[in-house]
Amino acid sequence: MLRAFDARTCRATYREIAEVMFGASRVASDAWKTSPLRDATIRLARDGLAMVNGGYRDLLRRRRRR
Repeated sequence: MLRAFDARTCRATYREIAEVMFGASRVASDAWKTSPLRDATIRLARDGLAMVNGGYRDLLRRRRRR
């Protein structure tokens, strides 16, 4: 998540991020607009932003309760 967030902060496209994270050949094998890798990359970037904006605290709270 944080890698995807960092890449978006540096203005990388979702496709560029996916190529690094999943491999260029896997990204090229599907139509990008309907690719599950596209959806996963967007989700990773979105969730990374949520973590940076304080979502990591929820993880810490859950861990302490156990």
